[in-house]
Amino acid sequence: MSDASNTKKMTIIVTKGTLDWAYPPFILATTAAAMDVEVNMFFTFYGLQLLKKKLDHLKITTLGNPGMEMPMMGMHMTMPNIVSMIPGVDAAASAMMRSLIKKKGVASVADLRDAAVEMEVKIIACQMTLDLFEWSKDDMIDGIDIGGAATYIEMAKESDINLYI
Repeated sequence: MSDASNTKKMTIIVTKGTLDWAYPPFILATTAAAMDVEVNMFFTFYGLQLLKKKLDHLKITTLGNPGMEMPMMGMHMTMPNIVSMIPGVDAAASAMMRSLIKKKGVASVADLRDAAVEMEVKIIACQMTLDLFEWSKDDMIDGIDIGGAATYIEMAKESDINLYI
């Protein structure tokens, strides 16, 4: 990082814990860190799923996701909300997304998360949410901090960019 007084700062509140919603916060955080922006990520509610040691539980859902299109059989197939009622559809959609990610050479969520840690992105897990869901710091990856809303507000007051994802 450059001179601390000139360093740009960014905070990101991460509230979503699905496979598709894992990408935006980590991509933005690592890109900003590569551009010498000091990045703080605050994970709360379902966003804490992204800090668990293993990520194989992450899924996507077609329910409430009208923008979901997947390239299939030479065209783009949309997934109507009604298909979410069929058992196994979310698992199939998740498997298709993982396959597409691998086929296209997109970094995995774990790789992006590891890159954020290596790039010294500050990662904070919400204490209240950990308590609410009966999780502990031991359930999460190493190298994170624990904090609350006041921790986020203090960081946000100093930030040039504040994002809610």
